[in-house]
Amino acid sequence: MKINRYAGFDDAELSWREIGDGRPVLLIHGYFSDAEVNWVKYGTAARLVAAGFRVIMPDLRAHGSSARPHDAVAYPPDALAMDAEALIAHLGLSDYDLGGYSLGARTTVRVLARGIAPRPRRVVLSGLGDEGVTDTGRRAGFFRRVLTNFGSFKHGDPEFMSQAFLKTTKGDPVALLGILDTFVDTPAEAVAAIDLPVLVVGGESDDEVGSFAELAKMLPQGRFVEIPGNHMSAVTRPELGEVIVSFLTA
Repeated sequence: MKINRYAGFDDAELSWREIGDGRPVLLIHGYFSDAEVNWVKYGTAARLVAAGFRVIMPDLRAHGSSARPHDAVAYPPDALAMDAEALIAHLGLSDYDLGGYSLGARTTVRVLARGIAPRPRRVVLSGLGDEGVTDTGRRAGFFRRVLTNFGSFKHGDPEFMSQAFLKTTKGDPVALLGILDTFVDTPAEAVAAIDLPVLVVGGESDDEVGSFAELAKMLPQGRFVEIPGNHMSAVTRPELGEVIVSFLTA
């Protein structure tokens, strides 16, 4: 898949991949991951292409093929949402769907809370519960420990799996620390103002980001679907792509 380039909110060189023709759906990956791992490797993108979608998958700043700046000025609050808005504008998307996994889902919420126009038709929030939206501090603290003590965690430590995943994706701990400074909480009233059809998808054993069911209840048109897996494994499941396709084609 060709790697395409665009300018982020601050002109940082960021990348995206896309595959398929038809209705655009922009999907944003999770923390420590990238578009290839999150959406391509386990078949979610292919399922959407087979259903007639053009799947657009950016690499967040500090991830994948995108720029990995170390300067703090590159990581203001809502930087990731502003980058997503820049890509939507760059591609001229007007009639599209939007979603993400974990950090990508939180970024999607921030794009909507910031009042993007035109708004997407439908929204997918996967790997994201209520705490991951309204109170980002605990997760930010967890990842700060992983990154500032990288390489020190042993099997059985709560941080071990995240450390191991970062090693496989060859992430840059300094740049990824900057991402934590971009986190912005979204108040419950702002979530309630997202009056769009929203699919909330979460693994049955995922207890890392709060309650998926409660997040769905906060949304006027929210719907929760549970799939197998935990926070790390649910994204690898075929059910993720299946429920997204079912929702976007309903």
